[in-house]
Amino acid sequence: MPSINPSRADLAEFARRMPSATPILMLNLLRFNSQAKYPADSSHVPCSGREAYARYSRTALAKVRGVGGEVQLLANAHMALIAPAGEHWDQLVLVRYPSTAAFVSMLADPEYQAATVHRSAALADSRLIGTTPA
Repeated sequence: MPSINPSRADLAEFARRMPSATPILMLNLLRFNSQAKYPADSSHVPCSGREAYARYSRTALAKVRGVGGEVQLLANAHMALIAPAGEHWDQLVLVRYPSTAAFVSMLADPEYQAATVHRSAALADSRLIGTTPA
């Protein structure tokens, strides 16, 4: 079953369990739709999933920087050597935030929330994993 957006319960659990006074790294694994899947009543011009994600990224990157975060790594994925059969990802993004609170505040930003329509349309599946530097 695809995982695209966190639920309110997932966000609450994330905020409760992640360290609060240390930088965090968010690992994004992304699989794009070949064609973006906007809602039927959408006014957005049809495009590929990658292009829809680029639309989202224009706003998201500004919001990441606005809370003191930065992209640490953006890489195209080619093959999973150790993974369940058939599992594949198109892209990996590693983003550093100064704190869990900074990340959560970005998610609550109205401009960021409006841009997530592009992220949802872009992705066939994703993972978002909260980590801390070891």
